[in-house]
Amino acid sequence: PEVCLRLEVGPSAAVHSPLAVQNGFLRMLVHSYTAEFFMSFLTNLGPFLEDEIIPEVIPMEIEVVDAKITLKDDSPRIYPTSPGPVPITLAVDHIIVKRRDDGVFYLTAAQGEGSPKQEKPVSVLQEQKAQAPCVSAAPAAGTCGLQLKEVAELQRELQTMKIALAEANMDKTRLLQEIRKYNPFFQL
Repeated sequence: PEVCLRLEVGPSAAVHSPLAVQNGFLRMLVHSYTAEFFMSFLTNLGPFLEDEIIPEVIPMEIEVVDAKITLKDDSPRIYPTSPGPVPITLAVDHIIVKRRDDGVFYLTAAQGEGSPKQEKPVSVLQEQKAQAPCVSAAPAAGTCGLQLKEVAELQRELQTMKIALAEANMDKTRLLQEIRKYNPFFQL
C-alpha cells in the first residue's frame, strides 16, 4: 500500500480554506490498502475517540483508491453447531472524504474527467427544498424527479426532528418539575 501525507500550515494553506492558515490543511492519499478487522475493533473504537475537550477543526482531504477492508465477527457464538458468520468485505474504488471549516465530513465519489463534480452538502440540499419545482425539457426530467425524492426525504427527516424536539421539550418540562419538588424557587 501507498500512503502519502502532506500537512500545510501558514499563508500558503489559504488556498484550501481560511481556517487552514491557522490550523493547517491535511491531505492524505491511501492507495491499494488491504486490511482485516474484527467487529470488536469497531465497537471498542468509540471510547478510544471520546475526549473531554473539543478538538480543533483541521480541514482535510483524504483520498482512498483501490482499498479493501474485511470485517470478521469475533463475538461468541450463540449456537455451537452454527458455522459462524460470513466475513463482510468493503471494497472502495475511489472515494474522497473532505472536512471543511465547519467540521463536517463530506463523502464524495471521485469524478472522471468528463463528468461534472456533484458535491452536495446539507445546506445545498436545504436550499433545493426551498426552490420551486423544476419545469424543463425532457432530458432534465430525471433530475427533477431526483429533486422531488430529496424533498420527500428531507420532509421525513424534518418530521423525525420535530418528534425528537417535542420529546426533548417534554423531558425538559419533566426535569424542571422534578427539580422544583426539591427547590420551589428554581429558575432557568
